[in-house]
Amino acid sequence: MRRLIDALADDTDFFIEQVQITAIVFDNSDDVTIWGTTHFDQEPHFFHLGLQFQQLDLLLRLAADRAERLQEDVADALATVTEWPCLLEYTSEAEPPVPLPNVALKLSCTYPADGPFEEGEEEQDAEETFDISVDPDAEDAEEFEAGMPHNIFYLEGVFLRVEP
Repeated sequence: MRRLIDALADDTDFFIEQVQITAIVFDNSDDVTIWGTTHFDQEPHFFHLGLQFQQLDLLLRLAADRAERLQEDVADALATVTEWPCLLEYTSEAEPPVPLPNVALKLSCTYPADGPFEEGEEEQDAEETFDISVDPDAEDAEEFEAGMPHNIFYLEGVFLRVEP
């Protein structure tokens, strides 16, 4: 399975259909990341989708017959989570991936920050900074190349297919 970002011709907003949720990750008390798969150009691709909880609720309501159960899973996890991140996984026979039937998601790309500091800000203490350099010979080095988009997307819109 390939990364969705590698299949894109450019970094403009785009639509995907045939989405399946394979995991829900609660990053902190405000944000969530969906791990998903889709068929893009007739090939399976995986992607990560950064959301706020209101957007997660919208997507869960579109999960057809599994919507109510997914909302219960999320509520139970949020009520009991003590450490972040928290993972709900849907990749087994007992918990298969969750399809979003007749749904098209409009996504936009995300990019890494150019550096650890904002423009004009100076590094005050070198001992307190993190070394975020990437080994250029490492297998995933191209994923972290400066200026290249990540395989993490933002949700720009949700569209439903209406059949006549």
